[in-house]
Amino acid sequence: MWLLYRIWFYVLVALPILTMFPLLFLSVLKQKWHPFFFKLARIWAKCILIGMGHYWTVKRSEPLVKGQSYVFVANHTSMADIMLMLVVFKNHPFVFIGKKELVKIPIFGFFYKRTCILVDRSSAKSRQAVFMRAQKRIKQGSSICIFPEGGVPEESVVLDRFKAGAFRLAINHQVPLVPITFFDNKKRLSYTFFSGSPGKMRAQVHPTISTESLTIEDTGELSKKVFRLISNSLEADLKA
Repeated sequence: MWLLYRIWFYVLVALPILTMFPLLFLSVLKQKWHPFFFKLARIWAKCILIGMGHYWTVKRSEPLVKGQSYVFVANHTSMADIMLMLVVFKNHPFVFIGKKELVKIPIFGFFYKRTCILVDRSSAKSRQAVFMRAQKRIKQGSSICIFPEGGVPEESVVLDRFKAGAFRLAINHQVPLVPITFFDNKKRLSYTFFSGSPGKMRAQVHPTISTESLTIEDTGELSKKVFRLISNSLEADLKA
């Protein structure tokens, strides 16, 4: 059953893209059309989550300001993290910063390359270029989404250490930072192939953290603050 469940997931990833291909293709021709692409991406994400038997609840600490750019950061545990992130934020189109290796995925990679900011973590030049591309997107009114663990940790790890990029980006561009905790994604659809199940996926959007008074020297402390916030939320949920 797990094998069939995984095959069905990949079918669901491809099917909405093929169905909406003409609209998706048009939406990536110009960066200023990203909000339209974002709406289509949310439909794609919902099709996958619902098709996998997942339903979601979102707990929000406060409303976000419409038209304001943010840096969104969340724990990374599942193949469904991207989809859940897309459905959590309806009115704030954002751009993912992600590893360039995902470009190799058929069909998905075509749109991923044209809508996300790609980073080669082995290249210092590539990491530096990310900041310039992110700045351009922020000026266009988009938010930025980064998984600060920089990858998916081992199944036994509750939360892996954070890399500094997301926090440096938020401080450099004086953009508010929004931490998010995903509680159930590892259980629902982890990277372990023979695993997963339908069910609830909970997300908690924590209070916005302002970066207006922070300098680049505060990057480490901001990273630790957000790490503690998400880690404590996960630990408390495990004990509940």
